[in-house]
Amino acid sequence: MSLHGAPTSAELIEAVREWIERDVLTSTEGRLKFHSRVAINVLAMVERELEMGERQEADHADRLASLGLADDAEFARAVRNGDLDDRLDDVRAVLRADIDAKLAVANPKYLT
Repeated sequence: MSLHGAPTSAELIEAVREWIERDVLTSTEGRLKFHSRVAINVLAMVERELEMGERQEADHADRLASLGLADDAEFARAVRNGDLDDRLDDVRAVLRADIDAKLAVANPKYLT
């Protein structure tokens, strides 16, 4: 059950993205066609973030916790202070997983 019911935010975004892909993009050229492609990409990113974001946030928090850290500010401070210099492989693994999660939303093609 959802307070806002149907259609959901994700469904609305998908509908707008599909409309731009089917109707706007195919009937425009030049600058408007370019901006239509940009809008399609932005909406697709929002769709992926809505789909994966909650899980990604939880995974990110788990990765930080594995380093004994509560949040990004603590992580940055620990790196800056050299507190994790003896755990560089762990730090790299956290950063790599975070980058992969960001790419999965921003442009999953870059992961392949």
